Amino acid sequence: MEKEFIELIKSHQGILHKICNIYFLRDPYKEDYYQEILIRLWKSYPSFKNQSAFSTWLYRVALNTAIDIIRKQCLLPKHTELSIAEYNIAENRNNGESDKKDKLYLAINLLSEMEKAIIILYLEDFNYKEIAEITGISENYAGVRINRIKAQLIKILNHE
Repeated sequence: MEKEFIELIKSHQGILHKICNIYFLRDPYKEDYYQEILIRLWKSYPSFKNQSAFSTWLYRVALNTAIDIIRKQCLLPKHTELSIAEYNIAENRNNGESDKKDKLYLAINLLSEMEKAIIILYLEDFNYKEIAEITGISENYAGVRINRIKAQLIKILNHE
């Protein structure tokens, strides 16, 4: 069971890094939180019954763990405006894909915890039904939330 778990985590570790980057981008304890998510995944693994894809289960456990960590640390999201310097951090580097990714992470970081979870899943090409299943909202509401989040992100990214 341990070897199977390790192989599955190795093949899906990108998901865990994305979640940590979204929820703990500038937190000095980001690696500790990554470890906490791995521990929670390991403890929950015996309950994984293959009723859904492993990645769906992994997202559910990892997102819930990230949200729990934030709640425990009283790091509830603060919707504050980023300074021009913060928006332009990526501008000082080489222009390219990583710049776009950094800007997107900064914009996503301004969203609420649920909005972050929904947009992460959407960006990973989960369909509305899967997003609804993971987050516990209805399929129709998932579509509505995604459209609102996309509009919000466009507004943030164009505000630069």
